[in-house]
Amino acid sequence: MKMLDPDWLTKGLIDFEYKKYLILGYLQSVKETFGERKLYPPLSDLFIHYRNLVQIQQNKQFLKGNFPKELSKADFERIELVYKDLIEDDKLMNEIEDILSFAIPEFQKGLEEGKEIYDNVDKSLQIEPVGLEPLYTDSGYMMLIQPPDRSTHVYQYDITIFHHADEKYRGIHTKLVEEYSQSISNTFQSMKLGLIKKYPELPNPATYVVSTHLGYPEKETVLPVAQLALVRYLSSK
Repeated sequence: MKMLDPDWLTKGLIDFEYKKYLILGYLQSVKETFGERKLYPPLSDLFIHYRNLVQIQQNKQFLKGNFPKELSKADFERIELVYKDLIEDDKLMNEIEDILSFAIPEFQKGLEEGKEIYDNVDKSLQIEPVGLEPLYTDSGYMMLIQPPDRSTHVYQYDITIFHHADEKYRGIHTKLVEEYSQSISNTFQSMKLGLIKKYPELPNPATYVVSTHLGYPEKETVLPVAQLALVRYLSSK
């Protein structure tokens, strides 16, 4: 996917037509990636750009603090550099405002397209425990499947809790540990028993089957959405 520099707005030539060219090229790349039903990293990248643009539009001081400076003169005797803020240029500011007015709605359209894919995956997910659920569920296994494919990818997960301001958030970290083929003789329960035998550090692991019939790319789409869905599922218990 084509990437857009974090400081693309104030980097290089500040010209509406030039920035429009950059924006449309980036968004076309995002659209093509979404067309392949791949959500990440474009969705999170797109959200960061959109959030930054809205913040800049709402806060002129934020824009001033992040704007490049132009060297106006140097006092070598006192080793002082005096800068003139480019932001004082009214013509330049009008150009920036035109770019923001164009870019924000375009980024929002991209986000809406990504959110539609996300919602489709999220609604399709089914989460079921394998065996009895233990009291401790912050670590365990997530078995990800996409019927009719019989391949089962097993991810070990760990729930993390972190604080921001007065809010408490739950995050999740996963790593692929096993790949199985589901069959009459190799059920989810037998897979779980195999995991307990192979990884004794988790003697009574919380284990969940997360399934979707959509057949979307696992790494870029299904796995990230499944991770958040599992966190939500465990938080509701």
